[in-house]
Amino acid sequence: MIRVLLAEDQGLVLGALSALLSLEHDLEVVGQASDGQAALELCQTLLPDVLVTDIEMPRLSGLDLAERLRAALPGVRVIIVTTFARAGYLRRALEVGARGYLLKDAPAEQLAGAIRQVHAGGRAVAPELAEGAWDARSPLTERERQVLRAAEDGASTGSIAAALGLSEGTVRNYLSEAISKLDARGRVEAARRARELGWL
Repeated sequence: MIRVLLAEDQGLVLGALSALLSLEHDLEVVGQASDGQAALELCQTLLPDVLVTDIEMPRLSGLDLAERLRAALPGVRVIIVTTFARAGYLRRALEVGARGYLLKDAPAEQLAGAIRQVHAGGRAVAPELAEGAWDARSPLTERERQVLRAAEDGASTGSIAAALGLSEGTVRNYLSEAISKLDARGRVEAARRARELGWL
């Protein structure tokens, strides 16, 4: 049996995924979590073979979860199942160690097949996204992403500087670079554009 853990913050979707996967003869849903932090803790306790997770979740995103699992529990293979049909998100998911990336409107048998493929050491990527993933490299540095994420939440330059241990001048420089790279009119538009492209 392939032991599967599900992480999804929408209760109906979580229940539906669990019910569908439980119909498969070789898959066992061993746990469910409604946020990223709970999923991380359950992975540490239950040691599933495969984690199926959404991207946008409270407390810890699916991408952050995949990155932490790669460092702490590399034996747990991660599949992202999301509504974000953007090559930028796919590229980031692969960069942080996810082995699969599927869209939520995919047929249930495609998810079951992906779990088997990833468990066997392969990759499973939505075919409509695979080709564009390699052209979707983010122009932003990791620091620029951090600063834009904070700016997206409305934080002031001073509070961003304090949170990241930088000077206010350095934060302004990072914001200016990000705004320029994204051809945006200001920090809010830059953050929105980067989010839409899957780069935040």
